[in-house]
Amino acid sequence: MALRIEDYALVGDTQAVGLVGRDGSLDWLCLPRFDSGACFAALLGTPEHGRWLIAPVNGGAVRSCRRYREGTLVLETTFTTPEGTVRLVDCMPPRGRTPDVVRLVEGVEGRVPMRMELVLRFDSGSVVPWVRKRPGGGLLAVAGPDAVTLDTPVATRGEGLTTVADFTVAKGQRVPFVLTWFPSHEEPPPRLDAAREVEDTTAWWREWSARCTYQGEWRDAVLSSLMVLKALTYAPTGGIVAAATTSLPEWPGGVRNWDYRYCWLRDATFTLQALLHAGYRDEAAAWRDWLLRSVAGDPSKLQIMYGVAGERRLTEAEAPWLPGYEGSAPVRLGNAAVHQLQLDVPGEVMDALHQTRRGGLAPEDVAWSMQRALLRFLEGNWERPDEGLWEVRGHRQHFTFSKVMAWVAFDRALKGVASFGLDGPVARWRRLCDRIHAEVCARAWDDHRRAFTQAYGSRKLDASLLLMPQVGFLPVTDPRMRDTVAAIERDLLRDGFVRRYATDSEDSGDGLPGGEGAFLACSFWLADCYVLMGREADARALFERLLAVRNDVGLLSEEYDPVGRRLLGNVPQAFSHVGLINTALNLTPGQPTPALERPSEPTGPSCR
Repeated sequence: MALRIEDYALVGDTQAVGLVGRDGSLDWLCLPRFDSGACFAALLGTPEHGRWLIAPVNGGAVRSCRRYREGTLVLETTFTTPEGTVRLVDCMPPRGRTPDVVRLVEGVEGRVPMRMELVLRFDSGSVVPWVRKRPGGGLLAVAGPDAVTLDTPVATRGEGLTTVADFTVAKGQRVPFVLTWFPSHEEPPPRLDAAREVEDTTAWWREWSARCTYQGEWRDAVLSSLMVLKALTYAPTGGIVAAATTSLPEWPGGVRNWDYRYCWLRDATFTLQALLHAGYRDEAAAWRDWLLRSVAGDPSKLQIMYGVAGERRLTEAEAPWLPGYEGSAPVRLGNAAVHQLQLDVPGEVMDALHQTRRGGLAPEDVAWSMQRALLRFLEGNWERPDEGLWEVRGHRQHFTFSKVMAWVAFDRALKGVASFGLDGPVARWRRLCDRIHAEVCARAWDDHRRAFTQAYGSRKLDASLLLMPQVGFLPVTDPRMRDTVAAIERDLLRDGFVRRYATDSEDSGDGLPGGEGAFLACSFWLADCYVLMGREADARALFERLLAVRNDVGLLSEEYDPVGRRLLGNVPQAFSHVGLINTALNLTPGQPTPALERPSEPTGPSCR
């Protein structure tokens, strides 16, 4: 069985990532890209589905602690045993020709017997490669398009379908291991010096981290989250994947298991704000450029997500050979939500591009033409029901948040004309703004509940409506907004954390069996509302509560179970870390305030 989700740490080279357990086992690694088939998939099954363990032999009498080197994603895990102490250093050097994983065992005290077990299983745990020794030392494993080399001075041997090694590390000794992936039809790349790669990777991350401009009291947490975003960025294109993993469950044993190794347009505005306000303008510009390339074409074909290079076919399939994390099946590869109609997405795109102009990024000539085409599509389609923000797999509804974001799309178009001299049919867009706004206020408001509800005619609450003030639809001082926040506190705030909507019954309305954790981004949104309402003490208390659920190396997943006190869902989750960054900015005096700046436009027209 895999470890608890919070027991994993991240290593990455900005094109692929791996998850290393506190026991020294690399249980998840997809090469050469985030969305490639995993060569280590024990996270979703057993060691027989692929892993790479390096740990003391006497596992039952071992204590471990770990940390990242300051300002880096170079991981150090220290094992203390009766025989002595060793340190395992893990990293993925910035990508050269091919991806590498470097593992360096360092003797700290005494003489510690060590064990290495390498179980390679290509294509997400389903393919056993041929393994043979290389001239000059090391191993070569090949199956289909994939090839991997293992370079180490330690003698290895085969046991069944596992490569193993036993060795001893004394104080002051260093034992290197380097695993390199390459296309099987090519020659193996040159061997690497593991110790030098560790130092070069440390220097690379520290140089990047030094660009962070946030100087508030939560700098360590903000920088840690920024490094997660960098690690989840596909460097060749600028696309940022939602998470490093697929199919980690929103509830143990459940079926809410999705593949998040793709790039969601919905994340665009929050991510841009986080990057711009923290000093990472190059990354923000690259994300903007990825966005423009990905959505190019017929607006009616707009998708909610794309591959890291803008790929559109993300066909969902199940992997029945993998039993799933803690038996949570099915394991899914690909994501069928790519075909859904989600009418909030055009608004997210319009807002993201508006924020890049406000942030002073060099404008793209093609952007406004694309935006106007998107508005023409939305003008003819905003009244349709859709699957909504939460990607329900039940029937389509008139989701309130989708209508609010349709309003945002036309509102940002009007602001673009007023603030940046762009051209467009202002009078028509203004009429649409007014019409959508009036309809939402009339049809989404429930007098009995004294709140805006999830969808027209629904009685259910939805945490996405906490974003209404941040996008500028209604000020937080509006009595309807204050009542909606109070209703969400009363019904969706459970054990100190906010749920997306009620999923604890078969009548959840999303087409899936009940049960999930608290969606962490929603709790950050509530903290942001508290800031806007002047409830700073409540905002700080909730923010500190969220910081406390990070694991020991600062990672957040998608959800959290406050009763079981464990992380749930895919990890690390970009949306959770973006929420952390933006809420820290909102709470820090003298820093940019995303919750206030996103809707603010003193020169723009009012659509209310």
